[in-house]
Amino acid sequence: MVGRKEVMNSRILAVAVDCHDAEALAAFWRAALGYPDTKRWRDAKGVEYVQLEGDGPMLLFQPVDDEKVVKNRLHLDLAPTDGSQAEEVDRLVGLGAKVVADEPEFPWIVLTDPEGNEFCVLPPRG
Repeated sequence: MVGRKEVMNSRILAVAVDCHDAEALAAFWRAALGYPDTKRWRDAKGVEYVQLEGDGPMLLFQPVDDEKVVKNRLHLDLAPTDGSQAEEVDRLVGLGAKVVADEPEFPWIVLTDPEGNEFCVLPPRG
């Protein structure tokens, strides 16, 4: 058609997470999300990445030397597939997460993973 622009889109390939210990952080998220597959690969400089694939977006853990010093600008929102929000928070804390905010006026509870990355747990969805 004349005058019509072709629309191009992108899709999310992975959510990349900077971390100090890619293996340990991937193990936490693998247990938290139930991802069955873990892959490891090295880039051209020999840095090893840990990749999780499963029933959701791919998570890629990439080791960095930088310290985390401020709140994440992007975070994950989780909702339990079985059980209550409180039960899911307890399970995640048992895996190594920490509760950092649980304000009754909000439906979410803010936690951090073992390296301090914030994420939220919401009530179960229908």
